[in-house]
Amino acid sequence: MRLLHTMLRVNNLEESLKFYCDILGMKLLRQKDYESGKFTLAFVGYGDEADTAVIELTYNWGVNEYELGTAYGHIALGVDNIYETCEKIKGLGGKVTREPGPMKHGTTVIAFVEDPNGYKIELIQLGTQGSEQKQVSAAASH
Repeated sequence: MRLLHTMLRVNNLEESLKFYCDILGMKLLRQKDYESGKFTLAFVGYGDEADTAVIELTYNWGVNEYELGTAYGHIALGVDNIYETCEKIKGLGGKVTREPGPMKHGTTVIAFVEDPNGYKIELIQLGTQGSEQKQVSAAASH
């Protein structure tokens, strides 16, 4: 088994595709309208669906707002330079809701951005989360 995709309902498909593709650098992998169901699915990601997990953006025609709820957390993306990435996102019109810095009670460098629908995306500086994961694994084994 492997993770295939995460589905997010979006208010405006064009706005969401611009965010995920133009601002976060994902590629539109496939898109299809379902006339009888009155919805459109668009799959975006950094690699082919055969090899990597992707995001399914679901647009239900005529639905302009959703309640995100309190159970959903965020999507996490690993980045090589979190400070440059946040500056690029802001320069492209994206919304950084937490500037880069160490996570509370830890050393992993993180930031948060928000998509046009209010979904949170955590950016994690690659190379800093390994020590945190080792600490969590060690704590779990005790």
